[in-house]
Amino acid sequence: MHTLELLAPARDLECGIAAVDSGADAVYIGASHFGARAAAGNSIDDIRTLCDYAHKFGVKVHVTVNTIIYDNELEKTMSLIRELEKAGVDAFLVQDMGLLSRIRQEGIAVSLHASTQCDSRTAEKVKWLSSKGFDRVVLARELSAEEIAAIHKAVPDTELEVFVHGALCVSYSGVCYASQYCFGRSANRGECAQFCRLKFDLKDSDGRTIEHQRHLLSLKDMCQIDNIEALCKAGATAFKIEGRLKDASYVKNVVAAYSQRLNEIVENHPSEYVRESYGRVTYKFTPDLKKTFNRGYTTYFLNGRQPDIFSPDTPKALGEFVGHVKEIRHDSFNVAGTATFANGDGLCFINEEHELEGFRVNRAVGNRLYPFKMPHGLKAGMALYRNNDQNFEHAISGKSSERKIPVEMTFSTTDNGFSLTINSCLHNKRTQNTPNSVSATAEVEFEHQEAKKPQHDNIIRQLSKLGTTVFQAKEIKVSNGADTFFIPSSVLSDLRRMAVEKFDEAFTDAVNEKDIVITAKSSAGHEKVWQREYNDFPYLYNISNKAAVKFYEEEGIDTVRPALELRPTTRPLIMQCRHCLRYSLGFCVRRGGKRPSWHEPLFLQLADGRRFRLEFKCDECQMNIYAE
Repeated sequence: MHTLELLAPARDLECGIAAVDSGADAVYIGASHFGARAAAGNSIDDIRTLCDYAHKFGVKVHVTVNTIIYDNELEKTMSLIRELEKAGVDAFLVQDMGLLSRIRQEGIAVSLHASTQCDSRTAEKVKWLSSKGFDRVVLARELSAEEIAAIHKAVPDTELEVFVHGALCVSYSGVCYASQYCFGRSANRGECAQFCRLKFDLKDSDGRTIEHQRHLLSLKDMCQIDNIEALCKAGATAFKIEGRLKDASYVKNVVAAYSQRLNEIVENHPSEYVRESYGRVTYKFTPDLKKTFNRGYTTYFLNGRQPDIFSPDTPKALGEFVGHVKEIRHDSFNVAGTATFANGDGLCFINEEHELEGFRVNRAVGNRLYPFKMPHGLKAGMALYRNNDQNFEHAISGKSSERKIPVEMTFSTTDNGFSLTINSCLHNKRTQNTPNSVSATAEVEFEHQEAKKPQHDNIIRQLSKLGTTVFQAKEIKVSNGADTFFIPSSVLSDLRRMAVEKFDEAFTDAVNEKDIVITAKSSAGHEKVWQREYNDFPYLYNISNKAAVKFYEEEGIDTVRPALELRPTTRPLIMQCRHCLRYSLGFCVRRGGKRPSWHEPLFLQLADGRRFRLEFKCDECQMNIYAE
């Protein structure tokens, strides 16, 4: 039985609860410090509240503590870890091996996940991380389904987490130093300044400009909604949605879309797959990924190298294509297409200078649109996109979904009163989906008096009033002739309340039973784990504290040196990318592209004149970027 987990981002408590309500099996959230999105921090109290709410459905809460840690921060980080353990979190995402060592030493009983910042792209690396005590590894976004399957085959007992939706980093995560080098803001410290979304000139070694002021490193957003089953078959356990800086509307829409897709897979393969958490979700809207922030979608490298992964005209959200501009008047224009529009819609287009222009619709009359101010660059025939849909935003605002646990209730007589038993039959993930019954019974003393009028309908009506609880009566049975006796509604209400309280406690305990054992095994052959660049550029180990130094020395690594953030170097390797500009611009000779006329090496150049040398490692199908 393959357990499937939909893992949703939470910028804050509101987003976390929205994720749970929309069908997530797990939520990842940042604490007050040391997460790879420094702008998305949350208090211990909020995380505790999220845990309490999520655990009612068996939904897990993962906390990101995935930056590199400096020596003067390690004790503060461990204090935070202890508080989060008490708050009830289920997993920590970790990058820093010094922090890993401290967590292991203290025996913190929380699952450990190797962050994507650990740069896990090979079976050898995943096997090594598993041997160090990680029970899950977040794989590099760049891997294909075939590569993921090979890793799963090599390390079948390690959970594999894969990104399925959202923004893409152009560099392998954990191996990007561009923001630190250019702006003093370390991506490994959660302060990425999005160097990859900037404009560049592409120049050759003779100074000839090949591309002028384009977003050559800016990728489209990932969308694997149509490839989830392929990822299941490849051995992925968790399907991660990017977006810890996104708002609740994004979370609701994307989680709903992927949750429904996972449910379809489970329904089609009931003997193979089961969801990680519990509850049925009803939605007041129809999810549509085109309506949510996106730069255009790509499946990235899941099915091999593709030519359309980057978005060189703009790093901003395009949204959904809604048609072409048809006729333009002085204050309005009409659109050729089938889309409908509303007052307040946000539209955009790519102008003749390859720039994104956006505007608001002041008034929509059918397909004729009256902007508040006519955009200067709009021309007949241009493609038009909608990046803000007023009707959809209205539908998704407020309480847009509800999640309930279906239960069976049995009302019966006792010797001196009545009883109510609440039961739910859960899948038991530890025993290959063997039914696991959770039940609780409450009793009340009340004299058995023959009823003068029918009681059955009132009994059903009163017991089904589960109100604001997370439970929903799937079936209510009346046994032993209990409906032949008179019983006041107030007594039924008290009996229901007592039974629900007992069942709530039993259910939460059953679905959140923890069995965390942190182990560390010996690992030989570390030279197989990392690419050879780690020997040439030892700062790629991201070592930032004495505990990490000791960790790697015990691993037998003799090229230990501090992270780039602590010891800058000249002309460093600042990015490793699977994205290749040669290929994306149509000049990969190995794959049938045109033969270039330029002289290499090529350089990316910012408007302020700073240059970055490109190295095309065709034997590894990789592009490296060096600061000059």
